[in-house]
Amino acid sequence: MSQTVSRFVHPFDVVHHPTLEPEVKRAILASWASDRVAVPNHPALRHPAGLDEPIPIDDVLAALHALDSNSQPPSLQ
Repeated sequence: MSQTVSRFVHPFDVVHHPTLEPEVKRAILASWASDRVAVPNHPALRHPAGLDEPIPIDDVLAALHALDSNSQPPSLQ
């Protein structure tokens, strides 16, 4: 799964992936939400392995919510 994860740069990339099963998407996003990947001294950021830049935990949680509610996540600008 790490090869797949390294292709994503944002949580909504996971949500929008056309071939991943919802359970796999949820597992990826849950691992990104984990405190294990929290940025030291910046609890609102996560830096999962394979991503160049940290991402806000709020983005991860919004992606999980969108996945769980079967709604279309807002487009990123």
